[in-house]
Amino acid sequence: MLSKHLINVKYIVYLVYRFKKKNIMKNIITLLALVAIVAIGTAQEKNNKDKYVLTGLDGNVVEATLYHDNGVVAQTGFYTLDNKLQGKWVSYDTNGNKTAIAEYDKGKKVGSWVFFQGETIREVTYMNSKIAKVNTFKKDNTQIVSN
Repeated sequence: MLSKHLINVKYIVYLVYRFKKKNIMKNIITLLALVAIVAIGTAQEKNNKDKYVLTGLDGNVVEATLYHDNGVVAQTGFYTLDNKLQGKWVSYDTNGNKTAIAEYDKGKKVGSWVFFQGETIREVTYMNSKIAKVNTFKKDNTQIVSN
C-alpha cells in the first residue's frame, strides 16, 4: 500500500515538472486536484470490507473473511451456497488474538470448539448442535474442570 502511494506522489511530481513551463496558477490548481484525488483514494482504501471468495473443488463453498472496524480480521470461515456456516471458523479479537475455533456442518454446530480466554482454554464438544461436554484447561495444559 505504501508503494502505491509513492507511485502516486512520483506521478504528481512528474506532472508538476511537465507543466512547469506553463502558467504557475494552473500548475498549482492541477497539483491541488491531484493531491485531493490521492487523498480520497487513500481514505477509501483504509475501509476494509469483508471479503467473500467462491472456493472448493467444485465451487460449492464461499470463503469469508470478516473485519473489525479497525481493519483487523474478525473471523474467517466458509459458507455453503445456501448461506449456511460450513467447516472451520476462527474468530479474533480487535488486536488479532485468536478467541475461538469452531466447526460447522451445513449450519449445525459439530465437533470440538475451542475458546481462548486469557490463560484459560475451554473445549466444548457438540453433538446434534447441543453441548455434550465441556473441558477447561489452563494454557500450561493443566485440566481444571471437566463436565
